[in-house]
This record gives sequence, C-alpha cells and structure tokens, in this order.
Amino acid sequence: MNAADTAFILVCSALVMFMTPGLALFYGGLVRSRNVLSTTMHSVALLGIASLVWWAVGYSLAFGSDHGGIIGGLEYLFLQNVGTEPGPVDNLPHLLFMVFQCMFAVITPALISGAYAERIRFGAMVLFSVLWLVLVYAPMAHWVWGGGWMARLGALDFAGGAVVHMSSAAAALAAANVLGLRRGYGREAFIPHNLPMTVLGAGILWFGWFGFNAGSALAANGAAANAFVTTHLAAAAALVGWLAVEKLHGGRATTLGAASGAVAGLVAITPAAGFVTPASAVFIGLAGGVLCYGGVFLKHKLRYDDALDVVGIHGVGGTWGALATGIFADAAVGGADGLLHGNAYQLWVQFVSVVATWLFCYVASWLLFKAVDAVMGLRVSGEAELAGLDVSEHNETAYQM
Repeated sequence: MNAADTAFILVCSALVMFMTPGLALFYGGLVRSRNVLSTTMHSVALLGIASLVWWAVGYSLAFGSDHGGIIGGLEYLFLQNVGTEPGPVDNLPHLLFMVFQCMFAVITPALISGAYAERIRFGAMVLFSVLWLVLVYAPMAHWVWGGGWMARLGALDFAGGAVVHMSSAAAALAAANVLGLRRGYGREAFIPHNLPMTVLGAGILWFGWFGFNAGSALAANGAAANAFVTTHLAAAAALVGWLAVEKLHGGRATTLGAASGAVAGLVAITPAAGFVTPASAVFIGLAGGVLCYGGVFLKHKLRYDDALDVVGIHGVGGTWGALATGIFADAAVGGADGLLHGNAYQLWVQFVSVVATWLFCYVASWLLFKAVDAVMGLRVSGEAELAGLDVSEHNETAYQM
C-alpha cells in the first residue's frame, strides 16, 4: 500500500460525500418554498440509507467476484473479508476503496430525486431507492468497474458517466413518466424560491467533483492531476457556453444558467476526465453546456415533468460525455485512443454502452416505480401537494413568517 495514495483517497472520499449536501442545496433552492425541506430531505436521508445498503449488500454485488459479467458475488456481505489489507487495487486499503465507492452510491439515487421533487411520498422514495441501489446501481457498477461485461467490452467510464449520470437520468425519466405532471404544470410558473442557495450548492458540487473525478485515478499521480484539470476546464467552458447560448436564445444570461452550465460541464467530463487532454476537455465542456441547455427543453416538447432537469443535464451531459470519450480519448493520457486518434471502434463501444445503460436503467426503474406504487402508493394526495410536502410529509416549515 502507498501512504500518499491512501491519504489522497481519504480526502477525495470526504469531498465526494460533501457533494450530496451540496446537491441538497442545489435542488432545494430550485423548488417552491413549501417543498424545500422535503427536497433537501431526499439527499440528506440517502446519506444514511444508501450507506447502509452499500455496507450490507451493495458493495458485494458491485465488486464481489464476477458472475457471468452481470453481478458480483456475496463474499463481501456486511463487509465480510473487507479490511485494511490491499484490495481491489494494491495501493489502497480495501476499506478505503469501499468507502470511496460508497459515496458514489450515495449521490446517484439522490440525483434521481430532482425528477420527482414536489410530489413523491417520502416512504415511497425510501423503498424505491433501496431497491434501485440493489437491483440497478450495483449491477451497473459491476458492469463498468467490477469486471463485468462492459469492462470486458472495453467501455471507458473514468468516474461515472454511465454508472452515475446516465443511470440516474434514465431512472428520472421513468419517475416522470410514472408519476405524471405536478398540479398546475404548464399553467403555473414554477419559480425557484432561493437561487443563492442553488448557486452555493453548485459551488459545493464543483468543489466536491475534484474528489469525484481526480479521486477516480485511485492514486495521487499524474492521472489524478490530469483529471483535476480537465474537470475544472470543462466546467468553466460549459458555464460560458450555457450563458452564451442562453443570451442568444432568451436575451439574458442568468444566475441559474451559470449554475446549471457548470454542473452540465462537470457531468459531461466525468466519463472522459482521465482519458482526454485539457484542450479536449474545453471542447467537451463547451459543447456540453450548449447541448444541456437544449436538453432542458426536451420535457416541454415531450410533455414529461422532470422537475429539476435531471434528464436534460445528467442524461444529455452524461450521454455526450460518454460518446465524447470515444471521440477524444488519447492513449498518451489514459491508455486508450478514440476516433480522432485512429480508433473508431472505441466510439462504437461507447455507443453500445450508452444504449445498454439507458435501456436497462429505464426499464428496471420503471418496473420498480410501478411495484412501489402498487405496494404503497408513490404520489401524495392533491391536497398534500397543494399544501406542500414540507408540512404534509414532514410536519415542518423552512421559513417562519
């Protein structure tokens, strides 16, 4: 084991953990004031719930011994056989690798919550999230990072374009389709109640994303440095790209646009961060900002209510990032070449991984939402929705008049 690498990944694990409270602020500021606590609660509660699911079964299914390229074994249930010895990489304690991956498992179902904000029952959210972590997230993590079939195919996903962003976006689309529109959707203006809160959340996400991406090098080395730089430049370029197209399209550059653009760039670079040069990262981020700006309008065209634009940002951005990895990957950076360096096959592999991720995660998530709805009901009553979920679900109010 390596002491410097261990210290670095300890810090990165804490940074990724901090992203989930940051997401709570980001999402919380975007909803109406009567739903800010319920929306924040989704992320905060998952810090506890997802961590325990990961400890009990999730880690083993994701990183246990491979079974047919589909799922991991059961040798790590309740962290049996997971101690301070090296594993699965030889430079880090096994427990450290586990907890670093745990923080990814925490934030991914929290990302989904942006789609069903303002109308889901808290108990239904908990049950769905537990089932989703076991039946969707753990298999996806195994496919890509645990030696499963996507890894064998050669799919490149440095820090979670498929495992985190496309999977959560596919689940978000399923949530929007099963739950239906919020009351008044299309007739009332749903205005964010606290944009400074959202900007603070975006800043925390940007800060934590350095642990997310640079930490995925799993060592304090040049690959981590490259991922750190590509992450920052892509976010910066996407912020500028979003504001530019927003100004051209709507006549104003907005604070919400700046925050959304930064997150779009962070999403887009995630699968590519360790495989591309800084120059490529700027282009990936710039294009990601423009594409995700367009992506948020899909819900109006296709008439689904993705409340906080999970599909438009994480779905479009994650898909673009995965494909861009197949275009811009440079073997001198990350050991694999993409289309622009003479390897068209890599782009085909990335395309296959994108299609498989969307199909599996959407269908599985749709079935899980339907099952939870049948068991306990997904959606709050109309009266509860009008009163706000802060009061109806949690008997609390965020602001005293």
